[in-house]
This record gives sequence, structure tokens and C-alpha cells, in this order.
Amino acid sequence: MASFALGWAFNLVKQDKAAKKVTGIGGIFFKCKDPQAMRTWYSKNLGLQTDKYGTSFAWYQGADSTKKGFTQWSVFSDKTKYFEPSAKEFMINYRVANLEALLKQLQADGVTITDKMETFDYGKFVHIMDPEGNKIEL
Repeated sequence: MASFALGWAFNLVKQDKAAKKVTGIGGIFFKCKDPQAMRTWYSKNLGLQTDKYGTSFAWYQGADSTKKGFTQWSVFSDKTKYFEPSAKEFMINYRVANLEALLKQLQADGVTITDKMETFDYGKFVHIMDPEGNKIEL
């Protein structure tokens, strides 16, 4: 019984370390030739209520219906430099439980971090690169 309890506790420690990773999608961003026309098309044909930033989809976090969350959808000019150094046409924003802790772990693991963490009213953000050159926003 003691070895079972020890093994169970060890698994909890492993799960807790993983808990500070990605918790969901925070946004989808992609390049296009004419962002205004693209926002208009998505508004007209798919009903997205867009503004100059795109749109946000509201949802509630898990079982706690008092915690509201958002997923951002945005289009960018195909000339944007925001996705650099990636040459890809898209970028995904991942929500994370503890950005500071994850950033320390990513630095220790040698992950390429392209900028410094910035803090705004609506959250904290930093950008990293995956092994195939995709820029990721956390």
C-alpha cells in the first residue's frame, strides 16, 4: 500500500508541473491581402461581429460559470512584421495558467524567446518560436 501511495503522490507532482502549461487557445491570427475586406467577409458570411482588431469569442472557464474567458480572432495585413521572425501566415496565442513560471521553464529548456514579457490590462504576453519556425504568442 505504501508503494501505491508513493507512486500516486509522484504522479501528482508530475501532473502539477504540467499544469502550468497551455490551458487553451487565446487567439487565432492570420495574414491576408486586405484585412478590412476579410473582416467584412467574415462578418457578412459567418456573422462575426468584427472591429479593427477582429472579434472575441466569450466563454466560461470550466465548471466555474463566473469566470469568463475570451478567444481572439484577428486578421493582419500580409505585409505585417508582427509575426516575424516567422515567415508563416498564421500565429496562435495559447492561454497559460502561469506565464512567469512557464517562461522560466522555457528559458531553462533553451526555447527561443523573441521578446520580453509585456503586461496590459487584459493580460500578459510573450512570444516564442517552435522548432519549425512558427511564432507562438503566450
